[in-house]
Amino acid sequence: MALSTMIRGTLLLTAATFLSKLLGIIYVIPFNALLGEDGGALFSYAYVPYNILISISTIGIPLGVSKFVSKYNGIGDYQTSQRVFRTGMSIMAVTGMVAFLVMYFGADLIAQWSVGNSEKGFSAESVAYVIKLVSFANLIIPAMSIVRGFFQGNQSMGPTAVSQVVEQIVRIVFLLLSVYLALHVFHQNVVVAVGYATFAAFIGALASCAVLYVYWTSRKSHLNRIIAEQKVKPASMTDKSIIKELLSYAGPFVVTGIATSLYQFIDQFTMKRALIAIGQSGDVADSLFGIVNFYGQKIITIPMTLSIGLSLAAVPAITRAFFSDNRKLYLHQINQSIQIVLFLILPASIGIALLGNEAYTAFYGPDAVINLGAGTLMMWYAPVALLFALFTTTSSILQGINEQRFSVISLTAGLLAKIFFNIPLIHAFGAKGAIFGTALAVGIATISNFVRIKYALRFPMRQLVKRTILILIFTAIMSVLVIAVKFVLGFVLSYEDGKIAATIIILVCAFVGGSVYLLLAYKSTLLERVLGNRIGFLDRLLKRKKG
Repeated sequence: MALSTMIRGTLLLTAATFLSKLLGIIYVIPFNALLGEDGGALFSYAYVPYNILISISTIGIPLGVSKFVSKYNGIGDYQTSQRVFRTGMSIMAVTGMVAFLVMYFGADLIAQWSVGNSEKGFSAESVAYVIKLVSFANLIIPAMSIVRGFFQGNQSMGPTAVSQVVEQIVRIVFLLLSVYLALHVFHQNVVVAVGYATFAAFIGALASCAVLYVYWTSRKSHLNRIIAEQKVKPASMTDKSIIKELLSYAGPFVVTGIATSLYQFIDQFTMKRALIAIGQSGDVADSLFGIVNFYGQKIITIPMTLSIGLSLAAVPAITRAFFSDNRKLYLHQINQSIQIVLFLILPASIGIALLGNEAYTAFYGPDAVINLGAGTLMMWYAPVALLFALFTTTSSILQGINEQRFSVISLTAGLLAKIFFNIPLIHAFGAKGAIFGTALAVGIATISNFVRIKYALRFPMRQLVKRTILILIFTAIMSVLVIAVKFVLGFVLSYEDGKIAATIIILVCAFVGGSVYLLLAYKSTLLERVLGNRIGFLDRLLKRKKG
């Protein structure tokens, strides 16, 4: 396949993934308007265990199928590619069924662990109801992911890209429409409405399957023809050896995908009980859980989405350079990946922290900010986005240098810290304690990854430290300007005036702070050194000479 075609396919898949994530962030605005903080909490009680189980049930095998298919297609052995696909499909059918059974029949136990027997707030029966409804998606998504992996192994990114976007659109449309009808037409309660919202995962998966089926039928004749015309002798592999090699890809690749969900899962079992223990009512505890684990988490995801995509785009190149023993190249690429995350997410997360009240209000309105302190929680939660992004990036780098098993060790260390310290921190600091627990856990995991990278590669830190200091200085200057602009705007606008006022404050502060940050980065040449290229349009705009 031509390089340009591969690049186009990669860009298409990246764009589709970004669009899917963006839609997954935007839909929470009308969702919050319909169901409020309580609805978000109930939705999170079901979706967190679902995300964990769906990740475990796929266990990286779609990626393994993609690599296998690409490998054997490259030598013309299309029959073995088909065998790998069928074997992977069989595994996914079993793991999907197991995940469904565990979640459906374990729903009552998970619900009891999550909310206990508190008299106020959601009952265990309500939580179990929504968990059971979301569990049906496990029957479809694992097998569906194998089909996507097969197409990607054939260097065909279109089916995955289109099916991802269609799945997300159908899920969101069904979710919002069913919630609205349940509440305002059929006059059902919040529990029923959230149940429909979680069942939307199953409906979206069906839509994705329909798209993939259309692609499959249109290409089936071509696949059958190249198999019939195959001249290479098929590889002599048993089903057992195929399964063994597929599973060898699996474990470490799950780590980065479920890290956030695992931290949320610990909050799900501890946060409400700990808040009630320090005097909060069950209703308030549910609302605070929804703010931290659902609505707030969506906001801090915004700066992470693009920057992680840009940094991880270098990981395949890091892998190639590492295994070709090109030390200078892979050290440069690792440095650049980490610097991109720092350069983009550090100022963005600090900006969100400084505008915590405005950010939450712009998305969801001022009520939770005024009554529950949601803005203060956002102020503390926003910087954690940088830790999550650095953990994801460093874990992927470890995979690229064949140290992926250490990601499991670092994640385990972080999880143990979260388990041991979460309740004491909540007792000491209230809802903020759950955020501090997550920051501590992700920080430990991230630092562990850094240390492993440094000692495994004898990684030189001088350039990274120098540029990090420069980023910190520019971020501090930006922060002073944002505070000043916010103070001046405060004479005429306040987040308490509603979503429009909060949005105006954010846009003005972001424009002033962002412009100054980028200008400083450009004038100092930090911008082009981090991104790796001259910024042509800025050169023309500011008339900087080349050279």
